[in-house]
Amino acid sequence: MNDIQTLGQLKASGYRPRSVKEEMRANLVHFLQTKDRVFEGIIGFDDTVLPDIERAILSRHNILLLGLRGQAKTRIARLLIHLLDEYMPIIGGSELNDDPLAPISRYGKDKVAEMGDDTPVEWVHRNDRYVEKLATPDVSVADLIGDVDPIKAASMKLPYSDERVIHFGLVPRAHRGVFVINELPDLQARIQVSLFNILQEGDIQIRGFKLRLPLDIQFVFTANPEDYTNRGSIITPLKDRIESQILTHYPKTIEISRQITRQEARLAEEQQKLVRVPDLLEILLEQISFEARDSEFVDEKSGVSARLSISGYENLVSTAERRMLINGEKSTTARLADFWGVVPAITGKVELVYEGEQEGPYAVAIALLGQAIKKLYLEYFPNPDKLKKGQERDPFGTIRTWFSAGHSVDLLNDASDADYRQELEKVAGLRKLVESLGMPEEDRYLLMELALHGLAEFNVLNKEYLESRFSFRDLLADMLNDDFDEDFDE
Repeated sequence: MNDIQTLGQLKASGYRPRSVKEEMRANLVHFLQTKDRVFEGIIGFDDTVLPDIERAILSRHNILLLGLRGQAKTRIARLLIHLLDEYMPIIGGSELNDDPLAPISRYGKDKVAEMGDDTPVEWVHRNDRYVEKLATPDVSVADLIGDVDPIKAASMKLPYSDERVIHFGLVPRAHRGVFVINELPDLQARIQVSLFNILQEGDIQIRGFKLRLPLDIQFVFTANPEDYTNRGSIITPLKDRIESQILTHYPKTIEISRQITRQEARLAEEQQKLVRVPDLLEILLEQISFEARDSEFVDEKSGVSARLSISGYENLVSTAERRMLINGEKSTTARLADFWGVVPAITGKVELVYEGEQEGPYAVAIALLGQAIKKLYLEYFPNPDKLKKGQERDPFGTIRTWFSAGHSVDLLNDASDADYRQELEKVAGLRKLVESLGMPEEDRYLLMELALHGLAEFNVLNKEYLESRFSFRDLLADMLNDDFDEDFDE
């Protein structure tokens, strides 16, 4: 490749032009035959989205990825460059990536006519054949397609009728490459119209010029469902011209969500070494996202991005790390109380409906956390509401008795590991309840804490967040105290 520097040498090498869609199709065929992965790092789409994309590429289709936020649409689009050849020959100095054997621009045609087989050839890496544009309301036809450049006309002393005065937009400059428009509905309708010709006839027209450029581009568009956004929609004629519309989705299982979060979370090396996050807490974190997607307070049309779990995981680790540093400890294990630091990641990632706005973002976040705790609790402990009447032994009997005697537990957010364990150990019957599960010793204190939070969610205990601690007390005693306070005030 490095030895080929002229058009004559390129011809002698046996090079034959082919369209970008044919190129991507041929390379995908090779990937499928060798069982190599094209979309490295995309998790949970192996049986749904990715086969649809592969079928679209084999069909030489332009693609619309339609899905809610945080469903890896842009990442998928960026990975498509792996289906391009590593290097591509162009006429040296061409701004439109002219194929030396099939130039489309005035510059390319003139160069070949002037120099023949001595026309210089340059090689473009596939990374430079990817163009991405975020659609915004201020995007113009000139940005995408092109316009007359009066400065170029003046400096070259050319009349406006000469096509050399054209300044090409992003679409022509993506010739022989992949062009991605993110959030397509945000483009104004009149701007979307400018894409009709390139998608159907494969050419564009700029201003009043008779020139029509036969562009060769693989288009990929991304969008949220039209009924989600009030900012705009994809006009029907444009949608009709995009051959394959592919629906993306959120992870369907907790385990897939965990894999995505582990892959995407950006943790410092020392955080990974010094802070241990038990599997139980990873599951709880992902369960919050699943609860949010089903919550009556969260707008389901907006969706709940995978970024909630990713940001939440980073916050969880940082909360535990901060506590470790404050207490001068060398390492620590994340605990349920550390989820107080995850709340900011939840409030910033959910779009609330009217009822949710009335409750407030903070209250909704706490409610989602409570629902997730309740569901996780039932994976390990019996449901207090479904204990059989007359049951010989209440598994929570000793714990109930201890709290009803007026005892309480205060779990400080920044408590040292020793103080945290000591506070849990004082609850009569709590350790025995957890030991009966046969869990590893390293997770027993976490399960003891989960038992308290779970019993509070089932209204066996009263849980309050006071300043910087969770406080657990007997529910009935608290109710009696409240009644006494009201009588006293009267």
